[in-house]
Amino acid sequence: MISPLDEFPIHQSPAPVLWPATSDRNFYDRNYFNAHDRTGEIFVITGLGYYPNLGTKDAYLLVARNGQHTAVHLSDLCDGDRMNQHVGAYSVEVIEPLQTIRLRLEETEGISADLTWEGSFPVIQEERHILRSGSRVTLDAQRFAQVGTWSGHLVIDGERIEMTPDRWVGSRDRSWGIRPVGEAEPAGAPADPPFDGMWWLYVPMRFEEFALVVILQEDPNGYRTLNDCHRVWPDGRIEQMGWPQVRIHYTSGTRTPTGATLHLTTPSGTPIEVEVSSLLAAPLHVGGGYGGDPDWTHGMWKGEKFAERLTYDLADPAVQGRFMFGCVDHVGRAVLTEDGRTHEGWGLFEHFAIGRHDPTGFGDWFAVAP
Repeated sequence: MISPLDEFPIHQSPAPVLWPATSDRNFYDRNYFNAHDRTGEIFVITGLGYYPNLGTKDAYLLVARNGQHTAVHLSDLCDGDRMNQHVGAYSVEVIEPLQTIRLRLEETEGISADLTWEGSFPVIQEERHILRSGSRVTLDAQRFAQVGTWSGHLVIDGERIEMTPDRWVGSRDRSWGIRPVGEAEPAGAPADPPFDGMWWLYVPMRFEEFALVVILQEDPNGYRTLNDCHRVWPDGRIEQMGWPQVRIHYTSGTRTPTGATLHLTTPSGTPIEVEVSSLLAAPLHVGGGYGGDPDWTHGMWKGEKFAERLTYDLADPAVQGRFMFGCVDHVGRAVLTEDGRTHEGWGLFEHFAIGRHDPTGFGDWFAVAP
């Protein structure tokens, strides 16, 4: 399957570029973006992905506001035109690699968008992320992340929302590798040891002088399996920020956080405290297609030229009951204190605690904060 990409010296295996080096059905290659205006009144989450071993590609745009999620989903057959990323009416144009990206959604069931991303600081390569279930690799992914600003507009049912870079900020990531996608696979023998839970924190924040990117993952015992914490400066310098100590502030009777306190350390040993607040919570598994979403799962075959619009009421008890069983993104505000100076930042506060997590006091899948 030779494509125009094969004209370029970018091969990583003795095969056409369009053939992944692995035959794992769960190979994926996709992007994620979020945008907000710092008020906590609106949150836009969107992305596009390719799943060549499943023969599919898809895209979505989710708007969280007024207690609702309004989502547009699109999917189609995977194609070889990778320099022209598109799924139906949705497209991603790389104007300047690692810096400027344009997203467009032509009018689809009352929603359209024309948005341009501008990176505020250089991208950062995150640590490789690997998970196993017994002997099987279930996740083996590489990502890079960036914080930035937005310009353009979003239209919902005739209402035009302007985005200007002085107010609209967000974060993005590009990731590729292996992770569960598409239709559920046959279960096979029970996992040994069984999956008992996972704790996750992802905080990419944009400050005026620097970016902060924190990624932490722990197993049910509190053993940290991923510790990736960096500060990025405009000139490309990257500082490692030690082994963060974290306290998540949960709403009583739930696993939904109102914020978190992070204690970091500079390479010179200077302590840094970061207070993060949640201004708006948006569960990715309610319209976003991430794990546990019963209506939309990334990579699932929905037919050629598929498009739909769905709306979810977050006050619905059936929807509320799903919050603690998936990943939740929050519009985040951060106050960072270092050497007596404070810095205000904005970005993504992403967290979940699924199943048991002993350090938090969650003893099983249904335990909640006191």
